[in-house]
Amino acid sequence: EFVIRVMGMLQQRSADAVNDNMASGTIELIAEDLEILSHAETPPFMVSEKSSEKMGLSVDEDLRLQYRYLDLRRSEMQRNIIGRSHIIKALRNTLDAAEFLDIETPMLTKSTPEGARDYLVPSRTHDGKFFALPQSPQLFKQLLMMSAFERYYQVVKCFRDEDLRSDRQPEFTQIDCEMAFVNQQEVLETFEELIKFLFKKILNTDFPKPFPVISYKDAIEKYGSDKPDIRFEMELSYLENLAKGKGFKVFDEAESIVAISVPGGAEYSRKKLDELTDWVKRPQIGARGLVYVKYNEDQTFKSSVDKFYDVSNLKEWAKKCGASPGDLLLILSGKKSDVQSQMNELRLLMGSRLGLRDPKVFKPVWVVDFPLLEKDEISNSFHAMHHPFTSPKTSDLAMLETNPENVRANAYDLAINGVEVGGGSIRIHDRKIQEKMFEILGFSKEEAEAQFGFLMSAFEYGAPPHGGIAFGFDRLCALFGGKDNIREFIAFPKNNQGRDVMIEAPSEIDQTQLDELEISLPKLKD
Repeated sequence: EFVIRVMGMLQQRSADAVNDNMASGTIELIAEDLEILSHAETPPFMVSEKSSEKMGLSVDEDLRLQYRYLDLRRSEMQRNIIGRSHIIKALRNTLDAAEFLDIETPMLTKSTPEGARDYLVPSRTHDGKFFALPQSPQLFKQLLMMSAFERYYQVVKCFRDEDLRSDRQPEFTQIDCEMAFVNQQEVLETFEELIKFLFKKILNTDFPKPFPVISYKDAIEKYGSDKPDIRFEMELSYLENLAKGKGFKVFDEAESIVAISVPGGAEYSRKKLDELTDWVKRPQIGARGLVYVKYNEDQTFKSSVDKFYDVSNLKEWAKKCGASPGDLLLILSGKKSDVQSQMNELRLLMGSRLGLRDPKVFKPVWVVDFPLLEKDEISNSFHAMHHPFTSPKTSDLAMLETNPENVRANAYDLAINGVEVGGGSIRIHDRKIQEKMFEILGFSKEEAEAQFGFLMSAFEYGAPPHGGIAFGFDRLCALFGGKDNIREFIAFPKNNQGRDVMIEAPSEIDQTQLDELEISLPKLKD
């Protein structure tokens, strides 16, 4: 890793010395003078990918992040970051050509309820008051539509203080877009073409047909997820009518009994099935147990519930699941919403194990008709499934008064290979509907005015119908790069604990700065 300057004569390599594995493998430099510009310590890990592979090294991610400036030298990371740059250039060029205006919105803004905790910034000049870093530019882009800018976009940093994982960062990049005088179909068509263009430009992949569209209800029923991976079948089947009333208490007391048919899975050993049972019982999944049925090649059956169900019962299950000889039924039971979510995770696991989730195959799907509201069973209150500014379906407006939990949102998400890469909605542009939405969400008139008075005031001066979408740019980059971890496509990311281990942030603040802000901290226990 020394930095050197070498002067000499370039010459063609002889035929037997050509190295096709090097970019400069056809030439060589006959050195006449060498100068060391910068000395280097021995790196904490091998920077050369070939050396790392040859030595069988596996470097801890936190160590890579601590020395990110070294990690970024690796050719794989160079490809990732350069690829990110190419994607953003293609996006900008396409949106500019479609007459979208690149308009910046503030980073220091107001704390408003948008689904996650805010990152707060204390104000030195306004005692006891705080700015918030934006979770999204949602309200500002709506105000831009009311300001007569008909097409807006922004490559923008957003901040959400939420639980982290491989596809989440506390600060992330969003491709934020909004259009006036559009309906849902026009938004879907516009941005479907954008995604198709990117796939053609970056990966030379064509999508000759329109992306399929599935309702939220069907996505949950068929796949157990609102971001389904449709590269493979293995859809959910429901066995309540076939499996209850046979004396098996686990099924008899369950709200729902859900199964998937795993192709060729009848060969699974008891050890593998026990491992699957342990896997679904992990706290992250939360299932109480796993029932299996082997549909053997000779058309016999073997299950973990043979004591309660005879062959005729198991044949009915297999028929319901569309199973063939050689397949394996995996069955979970319990509360319906829980079991659907658990089965989604199991379905994805089995899809990966069977090689059905090829990262080079892409299957986009639009998910539409989300519920407008979610009900908290403990507090018996409503929350917005997307955000409080999402428009209800026009045909469902009357139910806002009588049956709000059944109102559908004019909202849509784009999922690709089980990853939500974008989402948006047609927005509320009528003050009365927005006031009703705030009322359902539990805001008093005074609270709504204090939080969103500026938006409500803007409605008074003419607000066009408008809607838009936001794409998770880091997720798009990871998708194009064939990886699950978005940190591989961000130059200086945070780790899974939300820390920057390279610069050691967050860090303690000098007492002088705290005093200026009039902030006192409780003494931490040793």
